[in-house]
Amino acid sequence: MTELDEQFMRRAIALAQGGIDSNIGGPFGSVVVKNGEIIAEGCNRVTSENDPTSHAEIVAIREACRKLGSFQLEGCTIYTSCEPCPMCLGAIYWARPDRVYFAGTRDDAANAGFDDEFIYEEISKDLGERRLPVINLLREEAQALFENWKNKADKTEY
Repeated sequence: MTELDEQFMRRAIALAQGGIDSNIGGPFGSVVVKNGEIIAEGCNRVTSENDPTSHAEIVAIREACRKLGSFQLEGCTIYTSCEPCPMCLGAIYWARPDRVYFAGTRDDAANAGFDDEFIYEEISKDLGERRLPVINLLREEAQALFENWKNKADKTEY
């Protein structure tokens, strides 16, 4: 890690504190960096936007993708004030940045009341064993969609 990495992480941490101070969400901040410059940043906005997906990483990823005109963040690095939750980690993998740095751990977050361990546990269970009923319905009809996608000549791959 370099001094520049620490600078970007400090910005993510400052964004998290700003979110706390302005009461717009939880204590989380994130920046996306490309070619040594911050191209996007975000802080948690779950409570102010009434949007459970408005985590800092998601906010920053959305902004970065808009600015880059791409749904992928190749050549980018994400700095986040805390280890990404399962949702954010999934979004990060889909965005395909080069690397991710995080400050606090998921245990630190759990100690502050942001415990997502149950989600990690639920994901590893069979569908019928999960707390939230997840029911497969009309699979055959959905399979036609995947066939249509596979056969579409002008699709944008991702």
